Amino acid sequence: MTEYPTSIGTSDADKISLLGQDLAADLMGKVGFGELAFWLVSQRRPEAGELRLFESVLVALADHGFTPTAIAARLTWLSAPDSIQGALAAGLLGGGSRFLGVTEDTGRFLAGVLGSTPHPSTVDGWDELARTAITDRRAAGKFVPGLGHPVHKQQDPRTPVIIRIAREAGAYGPHLALFEAIGRVAPEILGRALPLNGAGVCGAALADLGLPVELLRGFALLARAAGLLGQLAEEMRRPIANDIYLEVDRNARYVAD
Repeated sequence: MTEYPTSIGTSDADKISLLGQDLAADLMGKVGFGELAFWLVSQRRPEAGELRLFESVLVALADHGFTPTAIAARLTWLSAPDSIQGALAAGLLGGGSRFLGVTEDTGRFLAGVLGSTPHPSTVDGWDELARTAITDRRAAGKFVPGLGHPVHKQQDPRTPVIIRIAREAGAYGPHLALFEAIGRVAPEILGRALPLNGAGVCGAALADLGLPVELLRGFALLARAAGLLGQLAEEMRRPIANDIYLEVDRNARYVAD
């Protein structure tokens, strides 16, 4: 008989097992959803400080107002009110290099820099590593992920909070250290000050928690799913999607290319 091994979950007529635990007896009512999400991916139960930082990241990424992802979800629900899954999917599919995907892009960038050199032991050493990383990135014709925000021009209010919580939780590691150094030295290289954005600092924090950088966008989408549910609930209470549709449709003007 063919077997398909899994360390996630199985079930039979009498029992559901998840992560080697009895779902009903050992997990329900005893394990929070954030803790379970961390556990499912890492295959280890997070420590209290790690869980606090992880859930802070989820809260930070849950919603950011009328972003394209929220508008897409609302407009899809307007078109197909019988398909809440379609509306959620539409919003999640918009998680890319400009919105939400920055979390993974930043984590990958930082991990790539850290994986190719010994970690500095001083602030000056981190700053020098950051200078090299930014210079190399620019030479390759690429933006430095995690720098700048379309709304928060001076400081993203989420960034210092995530850094503080990481320190308090004992989870501040090399990814956050390099990210902070990038924020310090970027103005002298780029010729202008750009804030470290919340999506980027969340990517650095998740990487310091030891979570796979290939999955960091997934955590951003997990958080945003909650925000999109809130957006859709508000759309049902106070609809605006039809106004958005009519505003664009009634003001469309043909122009020849």
